[in-house]
Amino acid sequence: MDISREMAKTACRALSEKKAEDLRVIEISEISPLADYFIIATGSNTNQIQAMVDAVDEALTKEEHQVKQIEGNRNSSWVLMDYGDIIVHIFSQEDRLFYNLEKIWTDGKRIEVEDLA
Repeated sequence: MDISREMAKTACRALSEKKAEDLRVIEISEISPLADYFIIATGSNTNQIQAMVDAVDEALTKEEHQVKQIEGNRNSSWVLMDYGDIIVHIFSQEDRLFYNLEKIWTDGKRIEVEDLA
C-alpha cells in the first residue's frame, strides 16, 4: 500500500473516532500536484473541530508524518492540515456548504472511506 493512501486511512480513522460527520476522501493525484488525497470532514462545533485536528495530528505524528502547515486556529470553523501527500479539511457545517470543495474537485476520484483499507 502506498504511503499517501496509508496516511489517508490513518487520518480517516482518527476523524471517525472523534465522530466526524460526512467524511469524504477525494483522490486528486492525477489532476493536481497539490497532494494525492483531500480528506474532508465536518464538525458540529469549534471544540469538536479542534479535537478532530488534535486526533489527526497525533495519529499521523505517531506514524512519523509531520504536518507541513496548518491554516486556522482553535476558534476557526475551517482548519486545513497539509501533510504533503494528503490535505485534511475540517469544516463547520456552514463553512463546508459555503466552500463546497466536493463540487470544486469533481474531477477527482471519490474514494469510500471503507475502501482505503
